[in-house]
Amino acid sequence: MLSKDEFDKLVLHIDTLTNSEKALLSPYKVDNAIIMAAGMSSRFVPLSYEMPKGLLKVKGEVLIEREIRQLQEAGIGDITIVVGYMKEKFFYLADKFNVKIAVNDDYYKYNNTSSLIRVLDKINNTYICSSDNYFVENPFEKYVYEGYYSAVYAKGRTDEYCLTTDKSGIIAKVDIGGKDSWYMCGHVYFDKVFSGKFKEILKKEYENSITREQLWENLYIRYIKDLKLKIKKYDADKILEFDSLEELRHFDPSYINNIDSSIFKNICKTLQCKAEDITDVTPLKKGLTNSSFSFLIKGKRYVYRHPGVGTENFIDRKSEAEAIRVASSLGLDDTFIDMDENTGWKISAFVDNARELDYSNKEEVNKALSMMRVLHSAKVKVTSRFEIWKRINNFVKDLKKLKRADIEGFGELYKLVERVYKKVSTDKYVSEVLCHNDCYSSNFLLDGNNKMYLIDWEYSGLADKASDLGVFICCNEYTFDEVLEVIETYLGYKPEKEELSHYLGYVAVCSYQWYVWALYLETQGNSSVGEWLYLWYKYSSVYAKKVLGE
Repeated sequence: MLSKDEFDKLVLHIDTLTNSEKALLSPYKVDNAIIMAAGMSSRFVPLSYEMPKGLLKVKGEVLIEREIRQLQEAGIGDITIVVGYMKEKFFYLADKFNVKIAVNDDYYKYNNTSSLIRVLDKINNTYICSSDNYFVENPFEKYVYEGYYSAVYAKGRTDEYCLTTDKSGIIAKVDIGGKDSWYMCGHVYFDKVFSGKFKEILKKEYENSITREQLWENLYIRYIKDLKLKIKKYDADKILEFDSLEELRHFDPSYINNIDSSIFKNICKTLQCKAEDITDVTPLKKGLTNSSFSFLIKGKRYVYRHPGVGTENFIDRKSEAEAIRVASSLGLDDTFIDMDENTGWKISAFVDNARELDYSNKEEVNKALSMMRVLHSAKVKVTSRFEIWKRINNFVKDLKKLKRADIEGFGELYKLVERVYKKVSTDKYVSEVLCHNDCYSSNFLLDGNNKMYLIDWEYSGLADKASDLGVFICCNEYTFDEVLEVIETYLGYKPEKEELSHYLGYVAVCSYQWYVWALYLETQGNSSVGEWLYLWYKYSSVYAKKVLGE
C-alpha cells in the first residue's frame, strides 16, 4: 500500500509515469459512479410535482447532466443512474451520455437504501452521488487514495448530519443537528475496503424495516466503528444543495423567469401576476389524494392544489367544480378562486391560523352538522351523481385484478356490506340531494375567528344525505352512544328504529368504500392512509352486523 505522500506524488506526475509506476496506482483507480435519482424531493414543491429535481435546469444546465459531464471529464465512464419517481424522464440519458439505468420501484415507500441495494454488485471503488447536487468546480478524480464523505461548514445552528472526526480526519461520530460544525454535503467515495464491509452489512440489515425506511447514512452511523470514512472539506460555495425554490432563486436569479412550469403558468394567468411575484412557496401537509402548497403574491397568501397521480380514475373534476361553485354561493366555502375542470388543479385563498375540526369539541361538531344541513336543504340539482356502490365495485374489481383482494375474509365482508346497501338504498328514508361525500375533520377548517369552511369537494355529487353523515362518523373513533348522538343532532330529533337503521347502514357502507379505496391507493404507491385502514375495516363489519341484527 502506498503512503499518502507517495500516492500524491504519483498522481501529480501521472502523464509521465512508467508502466510499473502506473501499476502501483491501479488499486486506487475509481471504477465507477452511481448517481441516485429515485426520490420525489417532496420539499422542492411545486417544481417536483412536474419533474424530478435532478432534471431542473440551473444556470443553463440540467443538474444531473452537469454531474455526468463532470464525472466523464474526470475519466469515469462507467456511470449508473438509479431512478424511480418519474423514471421515464431520465431514460434519454442512456443514449445521450452512454450511462446505465437501474430502476428502483420501491422509491415511494423506502429510503435511498432501496436504491443502493439494487446496484450492490456495482459498488467497489465507487463515487456515490446525488442527482441534485451542483458542483461549482469539478470535485471528481480518476484516482482516490481512500474513502471519504464530503462536507461543508455551517456557522451557527443546523439540522444537517454534523461530523466529529479523530486526529487523522476519520469520521468518528455523526449527530443530526449541531452548531458551528462540518456537515455531510455532496458526494461520497467508497473505497474497496469500505465497500466490502458496507455491502455485507446492507445485505444483512436490509430485511430490517428500519434500514429500508432510513437513509444509507443512518446505517453507516450505526456501524461507524467498522466503516471508516474520512472527512473531505469543501468551501460552502463549492458544493450546493437546493432544498427549496427560494434557495435556487438565490443562486440563479434568472431561473424563475425562464421556468417552464404549467403550475406557475396557471397561477400567473389566474391571479394576473408574473412568475417573479410568486414568493415564499411552502409545502402543506400532503393529503390522501392530492398535494398542496401555499405561496405569497404581494403580501397575500394563496393555496395551490395539485391532483395526485391516478386520481383521475376515481374523481370527477367537472362535478367537483360544479359543486364547489354551489358551496361558494351557499357560504360554505368562500375560499374558492379558480379550478381547471379537466386537470383538477385549484387555487384558493389561504385560511390564516387554520385548524381542522376537533371531533371532541361538541360546539364544532354541531357547527359542522349544521353546515351539512344547509347543503342538503338547498335542493340544488347538479348533473353528476355520486354512486357509492358503483365506486365500491370498481375498486374491488381493480383490487382483484392487482391481486390485492387476496385477503382472508375479503369476499365475506363484501357480501355483508352488499346486503346492507341493498337494504338502505331501497327503504323509504332515501333522500337524494347534493352531498359533499367527504365530510370529515380535515375538510372542516376553522380560522382564527372560529369561522368554519367546508373545503375539498372532489367527491361531491347527488347522493343520499345519509352518506355525508356516514363519512363524518366513520372517520372518528366514536362509541356507539356517540354515533347515536351525532345522528340525533343532525336530524334534530330521535329517529325511529328503521330510520336509525338507514343512517347506521350508511356508516357501514361509507366505511367499506373508504376501506377498499385505501387498499387501492396503496397499489398506486400511496401508503399515507395508515391506521384509518383498520378503522374502516372494523366499522364496515360492526355497523353492517348491527343493521342486519347479527
